[in-house]
Amino acid sequence: MRPMASPSLLSPSASSLLLLRRLLLSRRRRRSSTPHSPPTPPLRRRLPLIAASMSYSSSSSSSAATRDSGSVVADADGLARKVAAISAAGPAKLQVIADFDGTLTRYWYDGARGQSSHGLLRQGNEEFDARREELFEHYHPIEICPDIPLPEKAKLMEEWWEKTHALLIEGGLTYEAIRKSVADAKITFRDGVVELFEFLEERDIPVLVFSAGLADIIEEVFRQKLHRSFKNIKVVSNRMIFNEEGRLVSFKGKTIHVLNKNEHALDMAAPVHDNLGDPNGSTDDYSLVKKRTNVLLLGDHIGDLGMSDGLNYENRIAVGFLNSNIEKSLKDYSTAFDIVYLNDAPMLGVVELASELCP
Repeated sequence: MRPMASPSLLSPSASSLLLLRRLLLSRRRRRSSTPHSPPTPPLRRRLPLIAASMSYSSSSSSSAATRDSGSVVADADGLARKVAAISAAGPAKLQVIADFDGTLTRYWYDGARGQSSHGLLRQGNEEFDARREELFEHYHPIEICPDIPLPEKAKLMEEWWEKTHALLIEGGLTYEAIRKSVADAKITFRDGVVELFEFLEERDIPVLVFSAGLADIIEEVFRQKLHRSFKNIKVVSNRMIFNEEGRLVSFKGKTIHVLNKNEHALDMAAPVHDNLGDPNGSTDDYSLVKKRTNVLLLGDHIGDLGMSDGLNYENRIAVGFLNSNIEKSLKDYSTAFDIVYLNDAPMLGVVELASELCP
C-alpha cells in the first residue's frame, strides 16, 4: 500500500490432505445429486479448491504445509473444519471482508508494478505531486520493513497519511482530477473478481471493501474498470469532502491507514447489512452484523487480518495474496493465513472456495 504515488515448507501429512479431499468430494457429490442445489459460479474454467493444487511426497510431517506454484495451505485439517462449519451454517451467516489494493487489484500491470488507488492520483499540480512522492520515498521503506515493531510503525503510518491528506487539500485536488487519474491509471482487477462479486450478490452476502486508500478513488475505479455496481458492496476507506466547486476541503472521520483498519470494522459494517434487509425484522444497527458470524477475509498484508477485529465471528477463513518478496515472507504468511496465493494469482481460487462455503 502506498499513499499517493503509487524455512522452507514441509510436505503435508497424507491424512490432512485426504481429509480435505474427502470433504470437498463429498460436497460435490451431494450437490450433484440434489435437484434444487444452487448453481456453481459462472467461471470460464473451474479450478479445484485445494486438493488438486496440493502435491505431497512420502516424507510427510505432522507440522505440515503444502505448496505448489500458486498456493500454500499450512493446516489442511483446520481449513477442512472451517469449510465444513461455514458451509453447514449457510450463506445467511456469511460475510466477506476484503482489502482493495493488491488484493482485489493485481499487483503487476503489463510487467511493471501496478498503481494503487493512492498511487494513481495526479492532482494537476506538479509541485504537490512531487511532494507526495517524496513522502512515499521516505515512508514506504518503513511500511514494508519487517523489523520495525507494529506500534511504532502504526504511528509512522498515521503520520504519513496525515501529511499526504494535508497536501491534497493544500494542493487543491478536484473530483475531476480523480476521474482523469483513474481513466489514465495502470490499475486492473484480478481475473475472477467480477465472478466472485456476482456469486456473492446472488446470495445476498455482504462484502466490505476495506482500504487505507481513498474511498472516492476506489468507487471511481469500480465505475470505470468494472462498469457496473453491486448492491452488496460497501467501501470502507478515507472519504473526501468536496465543496460546491468540486474542490477537496476536508476528510471525513478518523484517518484509516494500513495498520488501523480494524478499528473501523463494526461501525462501518452495519449499513451494508441493513441495506440487505433483516429477515427477522430487527432494527438494531449492529444486529445484522452480529448474525453474520462467519467471515471470509481477503488481504495481501498480515495487518489486513485485523479487519475482522470487532466482529464477534465464530469461524474465519483468511485468504492471503503474497505478491512479492515471496521467499522472505512466505513463512509468516503461511502461518497467518489459512490459504496463501502466490505470484499475483487470479481470484478464481477464491470463487471456488466461495462455492464450497455456499453449496
